[in-house]
Order: sequence, then C-alpha cells, then structure tokens
Amino acid sequence: DARVRWLALTAHGAQFHSTPLAPGVAFARARGEQPQAWILTSATLTVAGSFESFLSQIGLPRATTARWDSPFDFERQALLYLPRPLPSPLAADFPERVADAAWPVIAAAGGRAFVLCSTLRAVERVAARLSESMRRDALELPLLVQGASTRRALLDEFRRRGNAVLVGSVSFWEGIDVRGEALSVVAIDKLPFAPPDDPVVEARIRRLRRLGRNAFMDYQLPEAITLLRQGAGRLIRDERDRGVLMILDDRLLGKPYGRAVLASLPPFARTRDEAVARAFFS
Repeated sequence: DARVRWLALTAHGAQFHSTPLAPGVAFARARGEQPQAWILTSATLTVAGSFESFLSQIGLPRATTARWDSPFDFERQALLYLPRPLPSPLAADFPERVADAAWPVIAAAGGRAFVLCSTLRAVERVAARLSESMRRDALELPLLVQGASTRRALLDEFRRRGNAVLVGSVSFWEGIDVRGEALSVVAIDKLPFAPPDDPVVEARIRRLRRLGRNAFMDYQLPEAITLLRQGAGRLIRDERDRGVLMILDDRLLGKPYGRAVLASLPPFARTRDEAVARAFFS
C-alpha cells in the first residue's frame, strides 16, 4: 500500500517515519486475516451526525452504524459562548485577541480554565497576555503553561490548585479527564486544521485530488471537527459537571462549513452575550 515517508530532525538526531496514505488498505488486510466481527466505537466518529467520512477513511463504504445520545443534559450543564465580534485567525494579534476575549469569562469563573491553542507559539503569547490581564485586574490566578513542566505535572498542579488557568496546545486536547469544579471553562482559540505543509497531510491531499475528491471537505474539515470535538469534550465529564465552552474563531460563523462544525458539537445552550457567559458562574 502507498505510504508517505519523511525525516524529522531533532537536536539529538533524526527520526524516520512511514505512514500509510490510505489506512483503509491496512484495515482491509487485517480484516481479511481475522474473519470475525469488528466493533468500532468512539464519541467522535460522526461529522454532523453522519458516519460517512469515518467509513470512507477506513475503507468501509457499507457498515451497520448506530449512534446514541449522551446521558449528559448538555443544554442545562453547559453554555457555548461565541464572543461578539469573533477574532479572525488571520489577524497579526490573534493570540492577544483570544486572551482578551477569554479573560472576562475566566475571571468570572475564578480561573478553573483550559485555554487550548492550535500552536505552541500561540500558547506563549496567550499566556503572556493573560498574565498581563491578571496583573491589571489584581486577580492573581495560578497560570500553568505548556513547556514549563511535563503534561502530567501540569495536570496534577491544575487539579491541586482548584483555581488555575492552564494554557496548552494539542497534547491537552484529548485523553484528559478533569471532573468537577476544577475545570469549568474551556476556551479554544481556533478550528484545529492541520498545517497543509505537514508531510502526511500534504501527501493525503494530493492523493485525494488525484482521485477527483474534495480534499478539504473529505479530509481536512472532518479531521478538524474530530479534534475540536475532542477538545470540547474536556469540559463535561459526568452528570454533575457544569461549564462554558468558548470557541474564538470567526470562521465558525463566517464560513459555510461552520454550520457542519456547530452541528457536530454537543447541543449546548448558546450565547454571544458576554454578560450571559459571565453570569453562568454567578
């Protein structure tokens, strides 16, 4: 099967990587070698309620699918806040605008927040701006920043403090479970599209175009929606959790595909009013 191969250079040497362009080929081979029932489950297999994108990626055009609603009362437990106006990711000061829009809600919650950024460079700038806001408003909250320590140490500190603000990148978007009041705000800077110059992404885009398919709609957008849902999933972890999800990207409302993104998120109550978002914690 076709693969993309590339070298990653580090301070300690080089790593050779080899990734299949079409995971469905390898999956079909595995199914052929083990004739049995296969059950694939996840909370993020659908895009706007449809399994089509996932099934296409793994080479299963026909499969029995089922989807169940969450036991959580999302409309009562959580609020999706889209500030007015939403900042544009194209703005030179986008990270600072993200921090400025998120700060009033973080302050109202008394910290207890994840700010999830799409790049490590944005992490540093968002954290610096939040630190300025804390000093300006004389509200000194524990500020934990990815890179200052290991992921596990930062999470342990976040849970221990109970009022911390953690600013992190992709490694904090999934596989993290912080239940209860310690995490009550999740702010996401922008839709997490993979960089088009990533060697795997670039090769898969070329392959889909050769096949006459729309690489953005068939690959890039579903991948971004899946990661966004994983990031949003950090907020409500059980039936007693409450909190505010913020997404700070004007493409969510300004681009036609924004409707598919919103339709893929849990059915939170929604607002564009900062006062309503702050009042959620009163």
